[in-house]
Amino acid sequence: MKAVWNNTVIAESDSTIVIEGNHYFPPESIKKEFFDESSTNTRCGWKGTASYYSIKIDGELNKDCAWYYPEPSEAATKIKGYIAFWKGVEVV
Repeated sequence: MKAVWNNTVIAESDSTIVIEGNHYFPPESIKKEFFDESSTNTRCGWKGTASYYSIKIDGELNKDCAWYYPEPSEAATKIKGYIAFWKGVEVV
């Protein structure tokens, strides 16, 4: 699987985990040079508190388009640190 935004592959892995229709990419599969930590957090009732990344490529910013669970609930431990995408990031 590949995550693509702004004609650039930002993550690539053969071992994503699919939950609720989203592919979660292993942390080592992302191209960290495009990722900036965000102060945004949201809460999922069963996965826990999500943190976000914004992506910046060629001066264009996609705010909070990637999320992950740094300390997921016990029910979601298998995706700890794994990254999922939305807001125009294409996963193919």
